[in-house]
Amino acid sequence: MKLLLIEDNPAMQATLQRSFERRGIQVTTCGDGARALDRWRAAVPDVVLLDLSLPGLDGLQVLTRARAEGLRTPVLILTARGTVGDRILGLNSGADDYLPKPFDLDELEARIRALARRGEAAPRATHGADSFAGLSVDAGSGAVCLDGAPLELAPREAAMLRALLARPGQALAKERLVEVVFPGEDVQPDAIEVVAYRLRKRLAATAVQLVTLRGLGYLLKAQTT
Repeated sequence: MKLLLIEDNPAMQATLQRSFERRGIQVTTCGDGARALDRWRAAVPDVVLLDLSLPGLDGLQVLTRARAEGLRTPVLILTARGTVGDRILGLNSGADDYLPKPFDLDELEARIRALARRGEAAPRATHGADSFAGLSVDAGSGAVCLDGAPLELAPREAAMLRALLARPGQALAKERLVEVVFPGEDVQPDAIEVVAYRLRKRLAATAVQLVTLRGLGYLLKAQTT
């Protein structure tokens, strides 16, 4: 089993990695929220163990953007924030389980293995979880494909398209897309319009249309013949 551990405390990170590897779990670590998504996309794990208090982006931002991109990996939030409100916020953001610190290592391992089994039992699409009018997201690489062949997209175009493919036919607000396309950057919501313009040109030869809804954002629509 492969585990991605996103934890900024070096001592906690080292202790958990050592303990899990002794139990036969392959662990990849990351201590920075801004880099966590890159690690997640590069080698999709079986489970993500996610701390909320991270530098760069906090854990909830990482989780929200991952789900918007179509990353379906089961996520267990591990944090010192243990209030009911924090748990509800984490679960509503896309987490599958929540364990406050301090915790029992045996219980944590049991929860991780339960999430891994749940992920194995979930149905998997050939090219990814999201598919719409011939477009799909490769679950391993995060590449967007057209009828199985990767599309040539700039990274920001791909990020925007992945987010829209997670909710085809539903509008995503500019502000939400800015968080996904420009993670950790201080840009105005209108910056997404440049990316949308380029993406619209990329989609011109497909059966999918990028639609602008004034005051609401953008959505994907299947073109009719």
